[in-house]
Amino acid sequence: MSPAPDLQTVVSDIADEMRQRRDRGQVATYIPELARVDAQAFGLVVIDNDGNVAAGGDSDTPFSIQSISKVFTLTLALGRIGDRLWRRVGREPSGSPFNSIVQLERERGIPRNPFINAGAIAVTDAIVSGHQPREALGDILRFMQFIADDPSIMIDDAVAASEQRTGFRNVALANYMKSFDVLDNPVDFTLGVYFHHCAIAMSCRQLATAGRFLAHLGRNPATGHLVVQPERARRINAIMLTCGHYDGSGEFAYRVGLPGKSGVGGGILAIAPGKASIAVWSPGLDDNGNSHLGRIALEALTKRMGWSIFGA
Repeated sequence: MSPAPDLQTVVSDIADEMRQRRDRGQVATYIPELARVDAQAFGLVVIDNDGNVAAGGDSDTPFSIQSISKVFTLTLALGRIGDRLWRRVGREPSGSPFNSIVQLERERGIPRNPFINAGAIAVTDAIVSGHQPREALGDILRFMQFIADDPSIMIDDAVAASEQRTGFRNVALANYMKSFDVLDNPVDFTLGVYFHHCAIAMSCRQLATAGRFLAHLGRNPATGHLVVQPERARRINAIMLTCGHYDGSGEFAYRVGLPGKSGVGGGILAIAPGKASIAVWSPGLDDNGNSHLGRIALEALTKRMGWSIFGA
């Protein structure tokens, strides 16, 4: 039997390989602030079961996590209202673009899952209920700081403002759901919180740290704190696997074989259950709005480490 590969060597090798590739995808331009990001950037961090950190590339450069924040707002909303959340959002893959309104029309305002934009807006609305928007946003940010064990994590106000200026499709989605009473709060309250939590900025190191509870049955192994019950952690991972990459979720599962959640800022959080929490960042996107090199890097990582949940 060959010895297990050294994790830091694997991560460093992958970062070097990605740095040399010329097929980098296209940065998101529909949010003007994201269009300014360096398309050559690449970072990768893996935190294993024992807390060892393997890092490569731009691993400490903050970036806009965008839709990756939806994993954490889902966790927070489930903690507040439990399975009642599923009355207003489904758990099935969408098979449609992340900002599609067509499905909402067919399904009477109920979003297909919590990771498409409409679903995440509905989840955000559940967090806002009973709070002022500023309080709800503060709760989300404090939760991120807590699970990442880093109080320096902040919201990029320039990105949030850029999203608010150009988020016409999200406004349409929210108003359509409001017409079916899926949203309880004023649309501008919920959208304000949604735009801002998508604009949270984190590095790969911070993001991988924040995701550790999902790799360890809901418990942060560094602190011993139970973030969510084991069953809920498994279910969040399941939704990440089936829905975390929009219309590219099947391809991601096929090639990488891990639960994961992407964002149009170029980040991906991936979970190797019982083994590691992984964060990768490369701003160039593929046609489905997922990080092009991020997916390629994760495929290389799972192959070399034998971490696919479907077998080595």
